[in-house]
Amino acid sequence: KKINLKNAVWKEGKHFVAWNLNTSISSFGDTRKEALESLKEALKLYFEDVSFSGITKIERPDIVSHFLTYA
Repeated sequence: KKINLKNAVWKEGKHFVAWNLNTSISSFGDTRKEALESLKEALKLYFEDVSFSGITKIERPDIVSHFLTYA
């Protein structure tokens, strides 16, 4: 069975973080490719116990900046 998952990747310090928007699962690696491969493995393990029907469907995500003022 196939499912279209949406992932975000960014650099954080010396590592890259890969985060799946549908499940909120994340992983990291030294490169963008390593982070995505690590995320892929984590998602495979996740879906061994969870049904595909239980995930949040994400159609067209936008990255939107939001500035928060805090004390």
